[in-house]
Amino acid sequence: MMRQYLQEGDLISAEVQNVFSDGSLSLHTRSFKYGKLSQGVMLKVFPSLIKRSKTHFHDLPIGASVILGNNGFVWISPTMVNQEDNVGGFTQNLEEVVPRGTRETIGRLRNCILALAQSNVMLFDTSILYAYEESLKYNVAELLLPEAMVDVAILTQHKLNLSEYS
Repeated sequence: MMRQYLQEGDLISAEVQNVFSDGSLSLHTRSFKYGKLSQGVMLKVFPSLIKRSKTHFHDLPIGASVILGNNGFVWISPTMVNQEDNVGGFTQNLEEVVPRGTRETIGRLRNCILALAQSNVMLFDTSILYAYEESLKYNVAELLLPEAMVDVAILTQHKLNLSEYS
């Protein structure tokens, strides 16, 4: 039954239930937040930059969701609507077109996270939102320029220092 839903090579979000002595894993994907990942962007940062939290799944108020893995993997995707906790793992309709504005938001978030990681700023929902706000003066492609990355990271760190987060 599981092979009808997942195959080797699929990108998934899962909770590790058990690690067995032979190195195999028992994974849990039965709630809405776990399951096959699609229509998003994956990036890798140093795991030490991911701030430990009760939850690493964040639906941001800008139309995108971020999963911050303790292993350093970050998944950015469109925020899904009609979420139900009783569904056994989520899927997305691959035939549904993600609007251009949402794709630009995902790209901007990706570039902001890379800018923060390059400057060793801790990654959590607030730091990512602050970076997003600071990045709005640039277009998405300009955020890949070294001076823009440093500018966004410095302004984000300053904002974090002024607030209760650090």
